[in-house]
Amino acid sequence: MLKGSLYVLTPLIGTVFSNAAMADFLQDSKLNLGMRNFYINSDFREGHTGPSKAEEWAQGFRLQYQSGYTDGTLGVGVDALGLLGLKLDSGRGRHQGSTVLNSDGDRAADEWSHLGLTLKLKASATELKLGTLMPNLPILVYSDTRPLPQTYQGGILTSREIDGLTFTAGKLTQAVGRASSDRTGIAVTGGQRESNDFRFAGIDYKLNKDLLLQYYQSYLEDYYRQHFVGAVHTWQVVEGQSLKTDLRYFRTRSEGANASGKPGYQVAGYTPDGRGEIDNDTWSLTFNYAVSGHGVLLGYQRVSDDSNFVQPNQGTLGGGVGAGGASSYLTTERVLSNFGRAGQDTVIAQYSYDFAAMGVPGLSLLFNHQNSQGIKTARDGDRRERETDLILNYVVQSGPVRGLGISLMQGRLRSEVAPDQDQVRVVLNYNLSLF
Repeated sequence: MLKGSLYVLTPLIGTVFSNAAMADFLQDSKLNLGMRNFYINSDFREGHTGPSKAEEWAQGFRLQYQSGYTDGTLGVGVDALGLLGLKLDSGRGRHQGSTVLNSDGDRAADEWSHLGLTLKLKASATELKLGTLMPNLPILVYSDTRPLPQTYQGGILTSREIDGLTFTAGKLTQAVGRASSDRTGIAVTGGQRESNDFRFAGIDYKLNKDLLLQYYQSYLEDYYRQHFVGAVHTWQVVEGQSLKTDLRYFRTRSEGANASGKPGYQVAGYTPDGRGEIDNDTWSLTFNYAVSGHGVLLGYQRVSDDSNFVQPNQGTLGGGVGAGGASSYLTTERVLSNFGRAGQDTVIAQYSYDFAAMGVPGLSLLFNHQNSQGIKTARDGDRRERETDLILNYVVQSGPVRGLGISLMQGRLRSEVAPDQDQVRVVLNYNLSLF
């Protein structure tokens, strides 16, 4: 009955294509309800001008429909995404801005929601998506660290016509923040003027089963042009032991209004003359050795001196309530900080363990410590920052709530350029397949 109702939801496709062509469209359709219960407690230690504590609890619902494709040389499909966030607990003095819950004045709003639609076209091994998108690429990572995910508007073309090679290109024009009901333009952290033109293209080439090579280029009108080169290699040392090497390099230079110093287009953070011009090189190298459920990662990241690392962010563009917050593809992206400030040198040490090796499948542990120095400010260039995170995850393996994911996160940030903070998150994820 539910599948039959999809004919009503897609009348245009149903009239253009025959019933035979529509068969795969309906037969391959999926409807999934994702539920995320999210609790966060932030304790600000020093250097914070607002309340010393933020505590909020929310429930997110993600209803996601994915159709199949009509039969024929050119397949047509439709995706739909319905997002609803509900406040469970918050209040005056405990609500900090609107990066976790949407805001209604100086208090948390009771709910926020968003509906997105996506048209899909597929020919051979090439697919074009137009509408609501959640890209996960080296030059743009959608943020999914709150009750609801961040989404973008635009188009993405993905082609896998050549074995081992994936070509991706696209253009994005707007975004909806993870705690927002409203669309805004795109900028960088600190930018006050919108850009509605983010373009990108890149390739992922699987040279063999052990080596992945990547190159991407992106352009945010009036802000920057960025090049990314990456290589990921996995060496099977002996049976049951492997060494994974991950190299990433970003080269980012100013464009348009940012390059000319036009007001409203400045990047946040240190720049040599205070003009806010983007001029950054960031590279990182990590080694992750895995054996018998254990994983030990050591790494280093270097951010050049002339500006912060940048990727698309919304901030508070256009008065978009709840638009703040973004993610990046930095190796050092963590619970509380991404360690992407000008001049920042970061040493990374991480330990993980998969308890399946002890006969407890679904349980995993991650401990991460990052220590940095050399952060540049207008007064000097040797500020420090460090973060320690502990993350415990468990996915129920059987019973009536099989698939329920439980995550406990604790982050501890001590910084000379940002407020010190201790944070605890408790996140429950459950996905229900409706068909």
